[in-house]
Amino acid sequence: MVLTPFVVVVAGVLGLLIGSFLNVVAVRVPAGTSLARESRCPSCDTTIKPWHNVPVLGWLMLRGRCASCGEPISARYPIVEAVTGALFALVAWLTLATSTAPLPATFAVLVAFLYFAAISVVLTLIDLDTHRLPNSIVLPSYVVVIVLFTTACVMGAEWSSLLGAAIGMAVLYAFYFVIRLVRPDGMGGGDVKLAGVIGLYLGWLGWGALAVGAFAAFLLGGIFGLVLIGAKKAGRRTAIPFGPWMIAGAWVGIVLGQALGAWYMSLLAV
Repeated sequence: MVLTPFVVVVAGVLGLLIGSFLNVVAVRVPAGTSLARESRCPSCDTTIKPWHNVPVLGWLMLRGRCASCGEPISARYPIVEAVTGALFALVAWLTLATSTAPLPATFAVLVAFLYFAAISVVLTLIDLDTHRLPNSIVLPSYVVVIVLFTTACVMGAEWSSLLGAAIGMAVLYAFYFVIRLVRPDGMGGGDVKLAGVIGLYLGWLGWGALAVGAFAAFLLGGIFGLVLIGAKKAGRRTAIPFGPWMIAGAWVGIVLGQALGAWYMSLLAV
């Protein structure tokens, strides 16, 4: 598609800007602080000037320190901005490179997956910080994703993809719900709710993406847990946030799921 390089660059720049906002959301939503409040230095509470708030560049120009009090500013801020920008660019490239739907439908799908990139970043940050996946972010995501995918179908995408998304949502939600019933101490309610959102995305892409994405979450989380235990940083009963691994597994499913699923089926056919 001729538009691909331009859209990828625009998406990357948009991701940098969104990443700056996600840094704010990750701190303020768990604390119950208004998102409308201007950005302030966490040390001296001085309002941060707009030109110091430019994603990544602002932090570099200030050499990682507040312009007012000189206290260090965490490197997490530019890292989150850069990661979000890279994710947005990747999503744009993958969507435009693989979509066979009409252009308006393709852009509706692109917006849906850019939204998932944004909530992936912010939910990972919040879960790592607080071991919570806030309802205020997870639950509205069901509405946002369903509306965007339905819009894509109205504009020319396959309705079977929407059916797959609905089935994926139900299957993954039910799977995590059963795990929570069996092991309530090993699976949080937020994980169950997030599973339904992830199921929408993976189901939209197909059964290969759904299977690979679901399996990858437990594989990656299990490997991480074993590494922590081996390094004596955690015990068998240490609570480890699982949301980030669900999200990481979902991205494995999104990027590699269909290809891995096709490869596995080809092995069975031999």
